[in-house]
Amino acid sequence: MSILSKPYFHNEAEAYKWVEARVWPNGPVCPHCGETERVGELKGKSTRIGARKCYACRKPFTVKVGTVMESSHIPMTKWLQAIYLMCSSKKGISSHQLARTLEVTVKSAWFLSHRIREAMRSGNLAPFGGGGGIVEIDETYTGPRVERGKAWKKHIVLTLVDRDTGAARSFKIDRADQRTILPILRENLAKEARVITDEAGQYYHLDKEYSHAFVVHSNKQWGRGEIHTNTIEGFYSIFKRGMKGVYQHCGEQHLHRYAAEYDFRYSNRAKLGINDEERTEAAIAGIVGKRLTYGSTNEAQNA
Repeated sequence: MSILSKPYFHNEAEAYKWVEARVWPNGPVCPHCGETERVGELKGKSTRIGARKCYACRKPFTVKVGTVMESSHIPMTKWLQAIYLMCSSKKGISSHQLARTLEVTVKSAWFLSHRIREAMRSGNLAPFGGGGGIVEIDETYTGPRVERGKAWKKHIVLTLVDRDTGAARSFKIDRADQRTILPILRENLAKEARVITDEAGQYYHLDKEYSHAFVVHSNKQWGRGEIHTNTIEGFYSIFKRGMKGVYQHCGEQHLHRYAAEYDFRYSNRAKLGINDEERTEAAIAGIVGKRLTYGSTNEAQNA
């Protein structure tokens, strides 16, 4: 039987119960004042599914309030179907495909996918390479060429992959130079991390702060034992195929969320023992405390 035949993908009440069990594992929590005791379920024929009232601050709420789902009129069942489809698609799923599958407008599917990407953005900023672990670092260029000053350049994504945990962390950067990259590394690497890169000039002086080794790709040197960047190249192979083959076009103001989507799936992949359903639950855990709004005139600023 298909997992998509489970009740919470088709029954609105079951969908709310499934989300509530994961967002409120210890019982309902008022998103307005944090009350946990004086909270009651609202009942009645005209009452919304999942509606509750806090008798401390006197405000009604559902599990959607205070999450990326807040103010959304899309049924919870379709939210869960969209999250599952995005979590189980290795290279992503386009808004047009999502719209056809869920039978919603392309605009609604686009809003859905961006809010889900926001939920996928990791709140865990623990440094990579703790205990002397190996971290591979590289950058890639994606998207169409855009005018920057007097030159035409592509969008740049910097990525760190921790070999021990199998996690990836990507950043959209404006320039691939030492001045831009080094502060990011200082913030995301443990002091004892062992760093492996290619021979690019922006990494030349990393040995002043970290244990640093590199491979010389220009000499067709792809690895010396554990010194290689094959892991991060594997990550980029999925990222670039998805960005070019599935999404095809990505505005620069949205690139950080697309990168977060690929980071999330890579960091929660089957090779680490995480299946599609567990990946979906991990995405649900990230919906709390995040809001994402778009307007016709300020879409780029809010992105």
